[in-house]
Amino acid sequence: MLMALSLDAVIDAFAEGLHAIDKCGVAHKAFQLGVGPYGEADAIRRALEHMRDVNPQLFGKARTKRLPDILIPGQWALEAKIIRPFGDNGLPAEHWSENILHPYPGNTSSLGDCMKLLQSGLPERKGIIVFGYEHEKAVLPLDPAIRSFELLADQVIQVKLATRIERKIEGLIHPVHQVLRVFSWEILS
Repeated sequence: MLMALSLDAVIDAFAEGLHAIDKCGVAHKAFQLGVGPYGEADAIRRALEHMRDVNPQLFGKARTKRLPDILIPGQWALEAKIIRPFGDNGLPAEHWSENILHPYPGNTSSLGDCMKLLQSGLPERKGIIVFGYEHEKAVLPLDPAIRSFELLADQVIQVKLATRIERKIEGLIHPVHQVLRVFSWEILS
């Protein structure tokens, strides 16, 4: 019998996996050092590799998939999105909040992912992860986009989310993506 794995434990491990990528000091492609410039799929894959290496008992069978982004068999089906208000070059990123806020079925936003997970037929508990980056003193805080996601989920697409889980890791090595923030919710209905 599987011991229940809390979403808190998954998010702790995921945030630590992203932090480990940052600490290794390897640049992603031609970008500056740090985890911030990693694309969504690469960041998720590398964080999950770290999770499996550090705790194979909990995450040894976890894998990335097309649906869901992270599957922990018998435990969690998780979709994840990255949000970055600024690019590697320090310039504002256009349309960055669209990754989580488009409330249409079939859309690849976090709201669309909520609907997709609910219709998936997967037996695992379902959840959403949003991870993003801010400056040490946030120039564009992620909080308004996160609160908007929660409001749209509740009031527009009528998806009930559990209480938000949040982790924050400061002191990242990238000059723009200095603070990692990871948010997550279990999808209840």
